[in-house]
Amino acid sequence: MGDLFLVRHGETEWSRSGRHTGRTDVPLTEHGREEARRLVPLIRSHRIGAAFVSPLQRARETAELIGVPDARVDADLHEWDYGGYEGVTTVDIQRSRPGWFLFTDGVAPGPPDHPGETPEQVGERADRMLAKVDAALGNTEGVVVLIAHGHFLRVLTARRLGLPPRHGALFQLATGALCRLGTEHGRPVIAGWNIRPPGE
Repeated sequence: MGDLFLVRHGETEWSRSGRHTGRTDVPLTEHGREEARRLVPLIRSHRIGAAFVSPLQRARETAELIGVPDARVDADLHEWDYGGYEGVTTVDIQRSRPGWFLFTDGVAPGPPDHPGETPEQVGERADRMLAKVDAALGNTEGVVVLIAHGHFLRVLTARRLGLPPRHGALFQLATGALCRLGTEHGRPVIAGWNIRPPGE
């Protein structure tokens, strides 16, 4: 069975300033595009059996730039729905909620079109996505690639390792970085994390 590659999209204006970017469809910055392009040699050195991408433009453009333009769009790869904290930084949230931490405290309710998600709800989406990954790994040779978002991919990693969603907090993930989840003796492991091309 092949490995699972996780790619966080390149930098956006909001990721650079630390604003929580869930459903807001912001584009990559030019630096974010360059971050994605630098991953091409790392991606090309492996046979891709299947690829999935978030519907949001920052992920879809990253998929194209890394050489995976035919990745299947899957809504389960959306970023965490931050509800009332969409576009707000952690520093600003903690002014009114001292000690607030996304992975344990969740978010404030938002409007009907993005009401917000609990860590457990994000974990449920991650579990659905991992079932699709396992189906793809069982039906093809090569690696499976997911191109998506930082907080979601951190929760997905926790779930892959059999940990609760809140333990996604343990896996810092930079923009434009590649991570590799594999197996050892039949058990899921992290085979590489926050991989960047030489010189990054």
